[in-house]
Amino acid sequence: MKILNKNISKSFWIAVAVVTASFGWGNNASASSHREAPMIAADPLADNTDLYAFRSPDDTNTVTIIANYIPFEAPFGGPNWYTFGENIRYEIHIKNNSTTKGDDITYRFTFTHSNEDATTFFNIRLGKQNIKCVYKCEKSTDGGKTFTTIVTSGTVPPPNIGPRSINDKTVGLNNTYDKLMSGAITTATGSGGETIFCGPIDDPFFVDLGGAFDLGGFRKPGQGARDGLKGYNVHAICIKVPISSLQKTGLSVTSAKNILDPDFVIGVWASASRPQISTLRTDGKPADVSGQWVQVSRLGMPLTNEVIIPVGMKDKWNSLPPDSDLQFAAYFENPELELYMDTTKYAAAVPGLSDLRIQQNSYTLLGNVNFGYGQPGLFPIKGNAVLAGSALDDAVFGAILLPDNHSPRAVDILPIFYTGVPNLAPYQLATGKTKGNPLSAGKPFINNFLPTLGDLLRLNMATPVTSRTSADFSSLGIVSAAVLGLTDSRFNTNTNIQFIPNMDGFPNGRRLEDDVTTIELQAVGGVALAAIGLWYDDYNATSTSPLTYRLLKTLGFKSGPTQNDTSFQTKFPYVQEPWIGFKGPDVPGITLGISSLNYAPPTVVMKNYPNPFREYTNFDLHVTTPGRVMIQVYDLSGRLVSTIVNENKIAGDYTIRWEPGNLQTGTYLASLTENNEDVQVTKLVISK
Repeated sequence: MKILNKNISKSFWIAVAVVTASFGWGNNASASSHREAPMIAADPLADNTDLYAFRSPDDTNTVTIIANYIPFEAPFGGPNWYTFGENIRYEIHIKNNSTTKGDDITYRFTFTHSNEDATTFFNIRLGKQNIKCVYKCEKSTDGGKTFTTIVTSGTVPPPNIGPRSINDKTVGLNNTYDKLMSGAITTATGSGGETIFCGPIDDPFFVDLGGAFDLGGFRKPGQGARDGLKGYNVHAICIKVPISSLQKTGLSVTSAKNILDPDFVIGVWASASRPQISTLRTDGKPADVSGQWVQVSRLGMPLTNEVIIPVGMKDKWNSLPPDSDLQFAAYFENPELELYMDTTKYAAAVPGLSDLRIQQNSYTLLGNVNFGYGQPGLFPIKGNAVLAGSALDDAVFGAILLPDNHSPRAVDILPIFYTGVPNLAPYQLATGKTKGNPLSAGKPFINNFLPTLGDLLRLNMATPVTSRTSADFSSLGIVSAAVLGLTDSRFNTNTNIQFIPNMDGFPNGRRLEDDVTTIELQAVGGVALAAIGLWYDDYNATSTSPLTYRLLKTLGFKSGPTQNDTSFQTKFPYVQEPWIGFKGPDVPGITLGISSLNYAPPTVVMKNYPNPFREYTNFDLHVTTPGRVMIQVYDLSGRLVSTIVNENKIAGDYTIRWEPGNLQTGTYLASLTENNEDVQVTKLVISK
């Protein structure tokens, strides 16, 4: 049965859509930004999907690093369920010293499989598990010359197949998945103090894949945007490490000079490698492998290989370490996406990016500046005495940031990916700067400078944590911090170093909640330039506020979904349990088309409603095939208090009148049923 939304009244938006938000209706996506290069797309077990690094919100003396692999794991992917691959080296690499060569710390994970009952085709039966996966973790602190084993036989939880396999005490494992997950958390041996989890999880990344890769057809929330990764799982390697074990001289975070101490910056990247030679056998046994290990996948900053590196170079990019990245610098100095935001190029051809327009006549006291594709940018002032002591001074770093007169984004996009941002002019907030002079002193707001000239996810570990429950918390990371630093009276009245909420967000590390797609597109659209005083074209000598129409349009841009399809855990490993295969979140064939039907936490809260709640609405549907959909709301005693039903004998147009039935404020259970089969149950909280 397929249901297409025809017309939804305003009251239904604020009532039914909220009730059903966590039911997760939608179709499967047909493409993945995780499949970033031609060769690795054919080797999903070795495919890096995402990398995260952040100060642990509940244990702030530690940093959590999460490297995810294996894109698009369908929760019901049996009988041979997804798991980490054998004959693959999964590695997490850490730089904490730009003067050394190669890794300063490397964590290497290798996995092995076994069958406890090879007589059955089931993965789990009678308390036994097949394709059972365990791992060894090794650590190197000498650039990979030697490794020490810190976990000998770590447990990988089984796939979350269903209640009979996991919960049943007779035929299954007689367990709960949350206990299987927590039981797989282990403490490494040795002096590093690492806590480690490896296993299947909900894929925490969110993006409108269907829109993004249809030639930039980005859709806004409320205009058809859909999270192409909702309902899918990945496999995660999660490590929580004391900051003193990551800091280059072993200092604890309490020794930091301030919240932007450059000695506390690390760079992180993840990779997967395979043996050079694999020989297939004719007896049905696994292939024989031999030869040197060859890197087949890597990941530092999100979306680098997907949307910056061109197709012809993607496989090469995956095969190299970050210290080889200068050969790709041209793609960051003039990123292709800029072509579709430049009004002199192809901006008109990509209306999904119409809110993003690069500065092509940015007002400065040194003359107006053009950051359009292939334009000079700030190069005309190269060598000028006003650059002395700034990051654009040749004696500091200017040879890279101002390479020539046709690489305008070498001044912002390149350092964000290749060096991190230094606490030097012009890379300070425009707060306190002389109008039109981005080179004057401003308010410090980020220092994750680690000039290794390669793609790394950089994090200043001294930057405090923004509470996930704070009213200031934002998925826009540093963009949000910059806005607060420019506009909020708590922060914009001086040029002192202050902790501004979300300074710990992407690209200063990456939190699970960060909307990296929107942030990176806003950055290509020039928002970082504006933050440091290189304002948009509609700001000039007579302007009274830099918050111009063009800046506000850029800040208002959203690339699609703005949050994950489920909640995150409040303790390590922070990622959420994998979706269950028996009752997956997707309902095949049903699409309500309500933009707010992105996944929500298990508890849905409806606020500011009258008591009792009596609102009713009409819901118009166009049904293409016969079927029945019913939403029922129960109080906690099990009494049915409200129902909405669509029951049709033939295809056609139908109107459903939904009457809540005098719901008092309180907590309820809402269930969705399709053709008499229970699909999902969630909590509903109605509050005044």
